[in-house]
Amino acid sequence: MASVNTKKGVIGILTGGGDVPGLNPAIRGVTLRAIREGYQVIGIRHGWAGLVDMVREKDYDNSDNFVILDEELVDRTGRTGGTFLHSSRTNPSRVSKANVPDHLKGKFTADKNDLTPEVLKNLAWLEIDTLIPIGGDDTLSYGLRLHREGFKVVAIPKTMDNDVPGTDYCIGFSTCVTRTLQLVNSLRTSAGSHERFMVIEVFGRYAGYTAMLPTLAGAANRCVIPEYKFNIERLTELLVADRLKNPSRYSIVLVSEGATFEGSEMIFESDSTDAYGHKKLGGIGDLVSERIKDLSAKFNNGKKIEVVNQKLGYLARCGDPDVIDSIVPMVYGNIALNLLLRGVHGRLVVLSNGRYGDIPIESIAGAKKVVNIEMHYNTERLRPKFASFENKPFFIMGNESS
Repeated sequence: MASVNTKKGVIGILTGGGDVPGLNPAIRGVTLRAIREGYQVIGIRHGWAGLVDMVREKDYDNSDNFVILDEELVDRTGRTGGTFLHSSRTNPSRVSKANVPDHLKGKFTADKNDLTPEVLKNLAWLEIDTLIPIGGDDTLSYGLRLHREGFKVVAIPKTMDNDVPGTDYCIGFSTCVTRTLQLVNSLRTSAGSHERFMVIEVFGRYAGYTAMLPTLAGAANRCVIPEYKFNIERLTELLVADRLKNPSRYSIVLVSEGATFEGSEMIFESDSTDAYGHKKLGGIGDLVSERIKDLSAKFNNGKKIEVVNQKLGYLARCGDPDVIDSIVPMVYGNIALNLLLRGVHGRLVVLSNGRYGDIPIESIAGAKKVVNIEMHYNTERLRPKFASFENKPFFIMGNESS
Protein backbone atom coordinates (compact mmCIF):
# COMPACT_ATOMS: atom_id res chain seq x y z
CA MET A 1 0.00 0.00 0.00
CA ALA A 2 1.09 3.58 -0.51
CA SER A 3 2.81 5.05 2.53
CA VAL A 4 0.53 6.32 5.27
CA ASN A 5 0.97 9.59 7.07
CA THR A 6 0.71 8.41 10.64
CA LYS A 7 2.60 8.84 13.91
CA LYS A 8 1.76 5.89 16.13
CA GLY A 9 0.12 3.29 13.92
CA VAL A 10 -2.98 2.37 11.93
CA ILE A 11 -6.32 1.21 13.30
CA GLY A 12 -8.85 -0.64 11.16
CA ILE A 13 -12.58 -0.54 11.85
CA LEU A 14 -15.45 -2.42 10.21
CA THR A 15 -19.15 -3.13 10.67
CA GLY A 16 -20.67 -6.53 9.92
CA GLY A 17 -24.10 -8.13 9.84
CA GLY A 18 -27.36 -6.20 9.82
CA ASP A 19 -27.36 -2.42 10.01
CA VAL A 20 -28.53 -0.73 13.21
CA PRO A 21 -28.68 2.88 14.39
CA GLY A 22 -25.56 3.57 16.46
CA LEU A 23 -22.90 2.17 14.15
CA ASN A 24 -21.88 5.56 12.77
CA PRO A 25 -21.60 7.09 16.27
CA ALA A 26 -19.32 4.18 17.23
CA ILE A 27 -17.13 4.76 14.17
CA ARG A 28 -17.03 8.44 15.07
CA GLY A 29 -16.10 7.68 18.69
CA VAL A 30 -13.17 5.53 17.61
CA THR A 31 -11.94 7.82 14.84
CA LEU A 32 -11.99 11.19 16.58
CA ARG A 33 -10.14 9.88 19.60
CA ALA A 34 -7.66 7.88 17.52
CA ILE A 35 -6.74 10.79 15.25
CA ARG A 36 -6.20 13.07 18.22
CA GLU A 37 -3.97 10.43 19.80
CA GLY A 38 -1.84 10.34 16.64
CA TYR A 39 -3.22 7.27 14.87
CA GLN A 40 -4.59 6.87 11.38
CA VAL A 41 -7.93 5.08 10.99
CA ILE A 42 -8.90 3.01 7.99
CA GLY A 43 -12.54 2.05 7.51
CA ILE A 44 -12.99 -1.38 5.93
CA ARG A 45 -15.99 -1.32 3.62
CA HIS A 46 -18.63 -4.06 3.47
CA GLY A 47 -17.57 -5.75 6.70
CA TRP A 48 -15.26 -8.73 6.34
CA ALA A 49 -15.89 -8.68 2.56
CA GLY A 50 -13.59 -5.68 2.20
CA LEU A 51 -10.70 -7.71 3.59
CA VAL A 52 -11.55 -10.66 1.35
CA ASP A 53 -11.96 -8.74 -1.93
CA MET A 54 -8.91 -6.50 -1.57
CA VAL A 55 -6.20 -6.60 -4.23
CA ARG A 56 -2.70 -5.95 -2.92
CA GLU A 57 -1.50 -3.80 -5.80
CA LYS A 58 -0.44 -0.17 -5.41
CA ASP A 59 -2.33 1.13 -8.44
CA TYR A 60 -5.45 -1.03 -8.05
CA ASP A 61 -8.66 0.83 -7.19
CA ASN A 62 -9.55 -0.52 -3.73
CA SER A 63 -11.91 2.35 -2.95
CA ASP A 64 -14.78 -0.13 -2.68
CA ASN A 65 -12.84 -2.06 -0.03
CA PHE A 66 -11.47 0.61 2.31
CA VAL A 67 -11.43 4.33 3.02
CA ILE A 68 -9.11 6.48 5.15
CA LEU A 69 -11.27 8.17 7.78
CA ASP A 70 -10.98 11.79 8.85
CA GLU A 71 -12.74 14.01 11.37
CA GLU A 72 -14.95 15.76 8.83
CA LEU A 73 -16.30 12.50 7.40
CA VAL A 74 -17.11 10.84 10.73
CA ASP A 75 -18.56 14.04 12.21
CA ARG A 76 -20.92 14.37 9.27
CA THR A 77 -22.10 10.77 9.42
CA GLY A 78 -21.91 10.25 13.18
CA ARG A 79 -25.41 11.51 13.87
CA THR A 80 -27.06 9.26 11.27
CA GLY A 81 -28.36 5.70 11.27
CA GLY A 82 -27.04 2.70 9.38
CA THR A 83 -23.35 2.38 8.56
CA PHE A 84 -21.60 4.53 6.00
CA LEU A 85 -18.92 1.83 5.75
CA HIS A 86 -21.65 -0.57 4.58
CA SER A 87 -21.96 -4.14 5.76
CA SER A 88 -22.18 -7.78 4.74
CA ARG A 89 -22.59 -11.23 6.23
CA THR A 90 -19.29 -12.46 4.79
CA ASN A 91 -17.46 -15.18 6.72
CA PRO A 92 -13.85 -15.25 5.45
CA SER A 93 -13.32 -18.71 6.92
CA ARG A 94 -16.14 -20.18 4.80
CA VAL A 95 -16.19 -18.46 1.40
CA SER A 96 -18.09 -20.40 -1.24
CA LYS A 97 -16.31 -21.22 -4.48
CA ALA A 98 -18.63 -18.85 -6.37
CA ASN A 99 -17.77 -15.95 -4.04
CA VAL A 100 -13.99 -16.30 -4.10
CA PRO A 101 -12.64 -13.05 -5.65
CA ASP A 102 -11.51 -13.39 -9.28
CA HIS A 103 -7.85 -12.78 -8.46
CA LEU A 104 -7.90 -15.72 -5.98
CA LYS A 105 -9.99 -18.27 -7.89
CA GLY A 106 -6.98 -20.24 -9.05
CA LYS A 107 -5.74 -20.57 -5.49
CA PHE A 108 -8.97 -21.44 -3.68
CA THR A 109 -11.09 -24.05 -5.44
CA ALA A 110 -12.94 -25.94 -2.70
CA ASP A 111 -16.70 -25.68 -2.18
CA LYS A 112 -15.93 -23.75 1.05
CA ASN A 113 -12.63 -21.89 1.41
CA ASP A 114 -10.79 -20.42 4.38
CA LEU A 115 -9.40 -17.10 3.16
CA THR A 116 -7.95 -16.11 6.53
CA PRO A 117 -4.36 -16.18 5.20
CA GLU A 118 -5.39 -13.59 2.59
CA VAL A 119 -7.18 -11.48 5.22
CA LEU A 120 -4.02 -11.38 7.34
CA LYS A 121 -1.92 -10.43 4.31
CA ASN A 122 -4.37 -7.65 3.44
CA LEU A 123 -4.25 -6.28 6.98
CA ALA A 124 -0.46 -6.26 6.81
CA TRP A 125 -0.56 -4.57 3.39
CA LEU A 126 -2.77 -1.83 4.85
CA GLU A 127 -0.30 -1.57 7.76
CA ILE A 128 -3.19 -2.02 10.21
CA ASP A 129 -1.93 -2.73 13.73
CA THR A 130 -5.24 -3.28 15.50
CA LEU A 131 -8.70 -4.12 14.17
CA ILE A 132 -11.97 -3.00 15.77
CA PRO A 133 -14.89 -5.06 14.42
CA ILE A 134 -18.40 -3.93 15.37
CA GLY A 135 -21.05 -6.61 15.13
CA GLY A 136 -23.01 -9.46 16.61
CA ASP A 137 -22.09 -13.05 17.36
CA ASP A 138 -21.26 -13.92 13.76
CA THR A 139 -19.12 -10.89 12.96
CA LEU A 140 -17.32 -11.10 16.29
CA SER A 141 -16.75 -14.83 15.99
CA TYR A 142 -14.45 -14.13 13.07
CA GLY A 143 -12.81 -11.36 15.10
CA LEU A 144 -12.11 -14.08 17.68
CA ARG A 145 -10.60 -16.20 14.91
CA LEU A 146 -8.17 -13.39 14.00
CA HIS A 147 -7.31 -12.92 17.68
CA ARG A 148 -6.46 -16.61 17.89
CA GLU A 149 -4.29 -16.17 14.79
CA GLY A 150 -2.29 -13.60 16.75
CA PHE A 151 -3.78 -10.41 15.33
CA LYS A 152 -4.71 -7.57 17.70
CA VAL A 153 -8.50 -7.25 17.98
CA VAL A 154 -10.74 -5.13 20.22
CA ALA A 155 -14.44 -5.86 19.58
CA ILE A 156 -17.61 -3.79 20.03
CA PRO A 157 -21.02 -5.56 20.37
CA LYS A 158 -23.85 -4.64 18.03
CA THR A 159 -27.18 -6.32 17.42
CA MET A 160 -30.83 -5.34 17.63
CA ASP A 161 -31.55 -8.66 19.33
CA ASN A 162 -29.23 -7.61 22.21
CA ASP A 163 -27.94 -11.19 22.38
CA VAL A 164 -24.14 -10.94 22.39
CA PRO A 165 -23.05 -12.83 25.52
CA GLY A 166 -21.04 -11.04 28.16
CA THR A 167 -22.72 -7.64 27.87
CA ASP A 168 -26.05 -6.23 29.03
CA TYR A 169 -26.19 -3.92 26.03
CA CYS A 170 -25.52 -4.13 22.30
CA ILE A 171 -25.59 -1.14 19.97
CA GLY A 172 -28.97 -0.79 18.24
CA PHE A 173 -31.16 -2.35 20.90
CA SER A 174 -32.53 0.83 22.47
CA THR A 175 -33.49 2.32 19.12
CA CYS A 176 -35.19 -0.96 18.18
CA VAL A 177 -37.29 -0.87 21.35
CA THR A 178 -38.05 2.83 20.86
CA ARG A 179 -39.06 2.29 17.23
CA THR A 180 -41.23 -0.70 18.17
CA LEU A 181 -43.12 1.32 20.76
CA GLN A 182 -43.70 4.15 18.29
CA LEU A 183 -44.85 1.90 15.46
CA VAL A 184 -47.13 -0.26 17.60
CA ASN A 185 -48.75 2.82 19.12
CA SER A 186 -49.39 4.16 15.62
CA LEU A 187 -50.94 0.87 14.52
CA ARG A 188 -53.33 0.87 17.48
CA THR A 189 -55.68 3.22 15.65
CA SER A 190 -56.40 0.62 12.98
CA ALA A 191 -56.71 -2.26 15.43
CA GLY A 192 -59.06 -0.24 17.61
CA SER A 193 -61.13 1.13 14.75
CA HIS A 194 -61.91 -2.38 13.54
CA GLU A 195 -61.91 -4.12 16.95
CA ARG A 196 -59.28 -6.64 15.93
CA PHE A 197 -56.36 -8.60 17.23
CA MET A 198 -53.02 -7.09 16.28
CA VAL A 199 -50.07 -9.43 15.63
CA ILE A 200 -46.70 -7.72 15.30
CA GLU A 201 -43.65 -9.75 14.26
CA VAL A 202 -40.39 -8.32 15.61
CA PHE A 203 -36.71 -9.24 15.52
CA GLY A 204 -35.34 -12.00 17.75
CA ARG A 205 -33.90 -15.23 16.29
CA TYR A 206 -32.85 -16.95 19.51
CA ALA A 207 -33.48 -14.25 22.13
CA GLY A 208 -36.75 -12.50 22.90
CA TYR A 209 -35.52 -9.17 24.26
CA THR A 210 -36.98 -7.14 21.37
CA ALA A 211 -40.44 -8.51 22.21
CA MET A 212 -40.05 -8.52 25.99
CA LEU A 213 -38.93 -4.94 26.56
CA PRO A 214 -41.63 -3.23 24.44
CA THR A 215 -44.27 -5.43 26.10
CA LEU A 216 -42.84 -4.51 29.50
CA ALA A 217 -43.20 -0.86 28.45
CA GLY A 218 -46.87 -1.31 27.52
CA ALA A 219 -46.71 -1.81 23.76
CA ALA A 220 -48.56 -5.14 23.86
CA ASN A 221 -50.75 -7.33 26.03
CA ARG A 222 -48.74 -10.48 25.36
CA CYS A 223 -45.50 -11.58 23.74
CA VAL A 224 -44.18 -14.93 22.53
CA ILE A 225 -40.43 -15.49 22.39
CA PRO A 226 -37.91 -18.07 21.12
CA GLU A 227 -36.97 -19.28 24.61
CA TYR A 228 -40.43 -20.75 25.31
CA LYS A 229 -42.62 -22.84 22.99
CA PHE A 230 -46.10 -21.47 23.49
CA ASN A 231 -49.55 -22.98 23.26
CA ILE A 232 -51.52 -21.24 20.52
CA GLU A 233 -54.90 -21.93 22.16
CA ARG A 234 -53.70 -20.37 25.41
CA LEU A 235 -52.44 -17.32 23.52
CA THR A 236 -55.78 -16.97 21.75
CA GLU A 237 -57.71 -17.30 25.01
CA LEU A 238 -55.61 -14.57 26.62
CA LEU A 239 -55.96 -12.23 23.65
CA VAL A 240 -59.74 -12.67 23.56
CA ALA A 241 -59.91 -11.82 27.28
CA ASP A 242 -57.62 -8.81 26.77
CA ARG A 243 -59.78 -7.57 23.90
CA LEU A 244 -62.95 -7.91 25.93
CA LYS A 245 -61.48 -5.80 28.76
CA ASN A 246 -60.35 -3.07 26.37
CA PRO A 247 -62.99 -0.36 25.78
CA SER A 248 -61.78 -0.12 22.17
CA ARG A 249 -62.04 -3.91 21.72
CA TYR A 250 -58.58 -4.80 20.48
CA SER A 251 -55.55 -6.64 21.86
CA ILE A 252 -51.93 -6.94 20.80
CA VAL A 253 -49.26 -9.65 20.78
CA LEU A 254 -45.60 -9.18 19.84
CA VAL A 255 -44.14 -12.25 18.15
CA SER A 256 -40.37 -12.79 18.01
CA GLU A 257 -39.32 -14.01 14.57
CA GLY A 258 -37.78 -17.10 16.21
CA ALA A 259 -40.82 -17.97 18.34
CA THR A 260 -42.40 -21.42 17.88
CA PHE A 261 -45.60 -23.26 18.78
CA GLU A 262 -45.56 -26.30 21.00
CA GLY A 263 -44.54 -29.26 18.84
CA SER A 264 -43.25 -27.12 15.94
CA GLU A 265 -39.97 -25.63 14.75
CA MET A 266 -38.80 -22.20 13.54
CA ILE A 267 -40.43 -20.77 10.41
CA PHE A 268 -38.08 -19.81 7.57
CA GLU A 269 -38.62 -17.84 4.37
CA SER A 270 -36.47 -20.31 2.41
CA ASP A 271 -33.93 -23.11 2.84
CA SER A 272 -30.97 -21.00 1.68
CA THR A 273 -28.41 -20.02 4.32
CA ASP A 274 -26.04 -17.11 4.83
CA ALA A 275 -22.27 -17.39 5.26
CA TYR A 276 -22.71 -18.33 8.92
CA GLY A 277 -25.24 -21.08 8.21
CA HIS A 278 -28.39 -19.17 9.22
CA LYS A 279 -31.63 -19.48 7.27
CA LYS A 280 -33.65 -16.29 6.86
CA LEU A 281 -36.49 -16.27 9.37
CA GLY A 282 -39.95 -15.03 8.53
CA GLY A 283 -43.56 -16.13 8.61
CA ILE A 284 -44.33 -16.92 12.24
CA GLY A 285 -46.41 -13.73 12.49
CA ASP A 286 -48.51 -14.84 9.52
CA LEU A 287 -49.03 -18.27 11.01
CA VAL A 288 -49.98 -16.89 14.44
CA SER A 289 -52.44 -14.53 12.76
CA GLU A 290 -54.14 -17.37 10.87
CA ARG A 291 -54.36 -19.64 13.89
CA ILE A 292 -55.68 -17.12 16.42
CA LYS A 293 -58.32 -15.96 13.95
CA ASP A 294 -59.52 -19.55 13.48
CA LEU A 295 -59.35 -20.35 17.19
CA SER A 296 -60.90 -17.10 18.41
CA ALA A 297 -64.47 -18.32 17.92
CA LYS A 298 -63.89 -20.96 20.61
CA PHE A 299 -63.44 -18.20 23.21
CA ASN A 300 -65.69 -15.52 21.65
CA ASN A 301 -69.17 -17.04 21.59
CA GLY A 302 -68.63 -18.69 18.22
CA LYS A 303 -67.57 -15.51 16.39
CA LYS A 304 -64.14 -15.20 14.75
CA ILE A 305 -62.05 -12.09 15.38
CA GLU A 306 -60.19 -10.52 12.47
CA VAL A 307 -56.47 -9.71 12.69
CA VAL A 308 -54.20 -6.78 11.83
CA ASN A 309 -50.94 -8.51 10.91
CA GLN A 310 -47.71 -6.51 10.55
CA LYS A 311 -44.03 -7.42 10.31
CA LEU A 312 -41.94 -4.48 11.53
CA GLY A 313 -38.70 -5.71 9.94
CA TYR A 314 -36.54 -2.89 8.62
CA LEU A 315 -38.88 -0.22 9.99
CA ALA A 316 -37.41 -1.01 13.41
CA ARG A 317 -33.79 -0.71 12.29
CA CYS A 318 -33.89 2.24 9.92
CA GLY A 319 -33.45 5.93 10.70
CA ASP A 320 -31.38 7.86 13.21
CA PRO A 321 -30.23 6.47 16.58
CA ASP A 322 -32.03 7.42 19.77
CA VAL A 323 -30.19 9.07 22.64
CA ILE A 324 -28.86 5.82 24.13
CA ASP A 325 -27.62 4.62 20.76
CA SER A 326 -25.91 7.96 20.30
CA ILE A 327 -24.12 7.93 23.66
CA VAL A 328 -23.28 4.25 24.29
CA PRO A 329 -21.52 3.73 20.91
CA MET A 330 -19.39 6.83 21.50
CA VAL A 331 -18.38 5.46 24.92
CA TYR A 332 -17.71 2.00 23.49
CA GLY A 333 -15.46 3.53 20.84
CA ASN A 334 -13.50 5.47 23.42
CA ILE A 335 -13.07 2.42 25.65
CA ALA A 336 -11.73 0.51 22.66
CA LEU A 337 -9.17 3.29 22.18
CA ASN A 338 -8.24 3.24 25.86
CA LEU A 339 -7.51 -0.47 25.59
CA LEU A 340 -5.42 0.06 22.49
CA LEU A 341 -3.44 2.87 24.13
CA ARG A 342 -2.65 0.55 27.04
CA GLY A 343 -1.51 -2.16 24.66
CA VAL A 344 -4.45 -4.40 25.57
CA HIS A 345 -6.24 -6.48 22.94
CA GLY A 346 -8.34 -9.61 22.61
CA ARG A 347 -11.14 -7.85 24.49
CA LEU A 348 -14.86 -7.19 24.05
CA VAL A 349 -16.15 -3.79 25.22
CA VAL A 350 -19.23 -4.27 27.42
CA LEU A 351 -21.82 -2.62 29.62
CA SER A 352 -22.62 -4.70 32.68
CA ASN A 353 -24.87 -3.72 35.61
CA GLY A 354 -24.65 -0.07 34.63
CA ARG A 355 -20.86 -0.01 34.37
CA TYR A 356 -18.72 0.13 31.25
CA GLY A 357 -15.83 -2.26 30.98
CA ASP A 358 -14.30 -5.03 28.91
CA ILE A 359 -14.03 -8.81 29.00
CA PRO A 360 -12.06 -11.42 27.03
CA ILE A 361 -13.32 -11.75 23.46
CA GLU A 362 -13.39 -15.52 24.04
CA SER A 363 -16.54 -14.88 26.10
CA ILE A 364 -18.61 -14.97 22.91
CA ALA A 365 -17.48 -18.51 22.03
CA GLY A 366 -19.92 -21.31 22.77
CA ALA A 367 -22.21 -19.11 24.87
CA LYS A 368 -25.78 -17.96 24.30
CA LYS A 369 -27.39 -14.89 25.79
CA VAL A 370 -31.12 -15.47 26.06
CA VAL A 371 -34.03 -14.42 28.25
CA ASN A 372 -34.00 -16.15 31.63
CA ILE A 373 -37.51 -17.63 31.52
CA GLU A 374 -37.74 -18.44 35.21
CA MET A 375 -36.64 -14.96 36.20
CA HIS A 376 -38.32 -12.74 33.61
CA TYR A 377 -41.13 -14.50 31.69
CA ASN A 378 -44.55 -15.58 32.94
CA THR A 379 -45.19 -18.75 30.96
CA GLU A 380 -48.82 -18.95 32.10
CA ARG A 381 -49.62 -15.36 31.15
CA LEU A 382 -47.26 -15.16 28.12
CA ARG A 383 -45.82 -11.83 29.15
CA PRO A 384 -42.90 -10.40 31.18
CA LYS A 385 -42.93 -10.71 34.95
CA PHE A 386 -43.60 -7.39 36.63
CA ALA A 387 -41.82 -7.92 39.94
CA SER A 388 -38.46 -7.67 41.70
CA PHE A 389 -36.90 -4.87 39.67
CA GLU A 390 -34.57 -3.77 42.48
CA ASN A 391 -30.86 -4.06 41.62
CA LYS A 392 -31.61 -5.10 38.05
CA PRO A 393 -29.60 -3.74 35.09
CA PHE A 394 -30.84 -0.66 33.22
CA PHE A 395 -32.81 -2.74 30.71
CA ILE A 396 -34.01 -5.18 33.42
CA MET A 397 -32.84 -8.31 31.61
CA GLY A 398 -29.07 -8.44 31.72
CA ASN A 399 -26.49 -11.01 30.75
CA GLU A 400 -27.81 -13.93 32.80
CA SER A 401 -28.75 -17.00 30.78
CA SER A 402 -31.65 -19.37 31.26
